[in-house]
Amino acid sequence: MDTMRDRFISTTTRLLDEDPRIALVLAEISRDGFGQAERAHPDRVVNVGIREQLLIGAGAGMALTGVRPVMHTFASFLVERPFEQVKLDLGHQGVGGVLVSAGASYDWPAGGFTHMSPGDVALLDTLDDWTVHVPGHPDEAEALLRRAVVGDGRVYVRLSLQSNSTSRPVTEPGFGLVRRGTGGLVIAVGPMLDNVLAATEGLDTTVLYATTVRPFDAAGLRRAAGAAGSADVVVVEPYLAGTSTAVANDALADLPHRVLGLGVGRSELRRYGQMSQHLVAHGLDAQSLRQRITGFLHH
Repeated sequence: MDTMRDRFISTTTRLLDEDPRIALVLAEISRDGFGQAERAHPDRVVNVGIREQLLIGAGAGMALTGVRPVMHTFASFLVERPFEQVKLDLGHQGVGGVLVSAGASYDWPAGGFTHMSPGDVALLDTLDDWTVHVPGHPDEAEALLRRAVVGDGRVYVRLSLQSNSTSRPVTEPGFGLVRRGTGGLVIAVGPMLDNVLAATEGLDTTVLYATTVRPFDAAGLRRAAGAAGSADVVVVEPYLAGTSTAVANDALADLPHRVLGLGVGRSELRRYGQMSQHLVAHGLDAQSLRQRITGFLHH
């Protein structure tokens, strides 16, 4: 099976052929995969080199001319390093574009902390009017990317090497019901679904699946909480723990409820190891999740 990043390259190559409005801006990362597209569309595939602020500025300039720019590099260099340009060149100027990341929170541990970005979604949360997609499978990444290039809004598509074993239909942007129960509710975001399903096997819990986390599906959460007969909610996210705790609390503001946010911890893990070891260290493997979820819901 290909990775989400592989699917991004093949899908974007086709989109450039299909839609003359789309342009691709790179900062060296993934350039080798876009050789065919660069030869076919030299005016719409631009590599700015290792200049991430320019990556965003160039994309925003294209957007001002009516082009739909897709801007791509590692998450830490796409959201964190050029954050001022994301805030001003896109948001302040009122133009849109599609940010597509690689690397996620700890996909390439050998790259060290400079190539890890657990805080990217939380950082974008400080800005207005962003749509954030977090696919859990390459098929979902393709569907969400095709959705993102339509229109003129500001969209972030967060790709990861971690993937669920099977894809799920990407239809409406709200949360999907995976399992219904009466003993609490767990929201699994993107590539966290497989571990959440393993962690909740045999438990009487409702499981929702989220591939679009902003806008947050407050109405869907309220419906599921009402159907479950409980407003005890666990949000399991593949980035900074607690990123969606506030919006989940707001969604249930007029109901008695508790919310637990599970995700990547704030402490830097300096023994970088492998991605699977980071999952365990942050308590996001199935065994750790089961202990944390049952401990919360049964307290």
